[in-house]
Amino acid sequence: MARIVVLGAGLAGLGTALLLARDRHEVIVVERDPAGPPPPAETGTAWNDWQRRGVNQFRLPHFMLPRWWQLVREQLPEAGDALLAVGARRVNLIGMLPEERRGPIRPGDERFDTVTARRPVLEAVLSAAATTAGVTIRRGVAVTGLTTDGHTRVTGVLTAAGPAIPADLVVDCGGRRSALSAWLQAAGARAPLEERSDSGFVYHCRHFRSGTGEAPPALTNLLHHYDSLSAITLPGDNGTWSVVLATASRDNALRGLREPSRWHAAVARYPLLAHWADAEPISGVDVMAGIEDRCRRLVIDGDPVATGVVSVGDSWACTSPSVGRGASMAMIQAVLLRDLLRETDPADHDKFARRFDEASTRVVEPLYRATVWTDRHRLAEMAADAAGTSYQPGDPRWAMGKALFAAGLADPELARGYASIAAFIATPDEVFGAPGVVDRVVALGMSAPRYPLPGATRTELLAALS
Repeated sequence: MARIVVLGAGLAGLGTALLLARDRHEVIVVERDPAGPPPPAETGTAWNDWQRRGVNQFRLPHFMLPRWWQLVREQLPEAGDALLAVGARRVNLIGMLPEERRGPIRPGDERFDTVTARRPVLEAVLSAAATTAGVTIRRGVAVTGLTTDGHTRVTGVLTAAGPAIPADLVVDCGGRRSALSAWLQAAGARAPLEERSDSGFVYHCRHFRSGTGEAPPALTNLLHHYDSLSAITLPGDNGTWSVVLATASRDNALRGLREPSRWHAAVARYPLLAHWADAEPISGVDVMAGIEDRCRRLVIDGDPVATGVVSVGDSWACTSPSVGRGASMAMIQAVLLRDLLRETDPADHDKFARRFDEASTRVVEPLYRATVWTDRHRLAEMAADAAGTSYQPGDPRWAMGKALFAAGLADPELARGYASIAAFIATPDEVFGAPGVVDRVVALGMSAPRYPLPGATRTELLAALS
């Protein structure tokens, strides 16, 4: 068994640590933020009092996709049980839709099941589960660099106070802010291969709570698009939920959404959304911007820049959070790492680095690319909305994706196809490859309005913000 140091006690780090500890590796999680979580059952304390300054999205909306829940149920059932025990909300992405749209519940719809909660509650539960599994979590320990064998094999981490922590393998789960590139170069390694760009979105978020313990009824999918903005409605734990208005960062005319009164005035213009904001707010309008799309490779042209270290989750690749895929991608990659450790000794460090890069590139990178592709198109569509023009990219895949949503408003089977893509349990190729799907999508959705759901035009939206 290996001695593994995991950097970061967020969702990716804790999930990875749990998987590896179940295989009897010695796992040490190193976390910069000093404060530990309250007991998992104290969900109110976790939300109100727990400070995680190293995670800028700690109190921003989260939603766990069915793909994540499938992996948790299969790989970490004790963590899933613990989430349910503290009030995490059960959600079925098809069952939550109005019956006239989805038809009766049918066998197989359980694939749309998930359980979700606010980020502090999720971390508190996973932290307790990791500790119970034998993971050592060292909080308040700032990593400042890497130790090596004198070449480019990483042998542990340096900390701001205290001795270095040796490791057979270092797993960087430091998230979007990971300093791994700088640490590797300071240790004498080449810089990793990175591609990055501003995702181009701004998120205006508010959390709510119900005295009844129930979230508002969903009248459409959790993510829905309108002229100039997208809306996201996310159930949480213990009768809480969140509402997000996502806009283009260059759309200065919509900056008024930062103000609560204007935010509510805008939400009121969307009939399928307005009732989600008719409750007690438990946050202000939190704004998140400057989010990058980034992918980092530690193997360049088949040659590792360093060995003894791998990246998992947002440290490896991160995208805009509007489709909620980050936690699922991290779990997928963590399972790849666990499986590789079952087959390959990390002491065979060069082989290990290459094989993990190959697995991540084959399995996870296509998911990242597809997410970025969708975001680029949506951002361009928002820019066209602001300019008063129609977005015509000439890409039939984009047109078919929009037609699939519109067709799903009238066809329960197509509604399930669209939901399976959103749930991260099927790819567009798999959905459109089913017999008869393309013909039905073209017939029912290709001539639909650009935004088929009722909501404000851009002129009406701007009037609401004036």
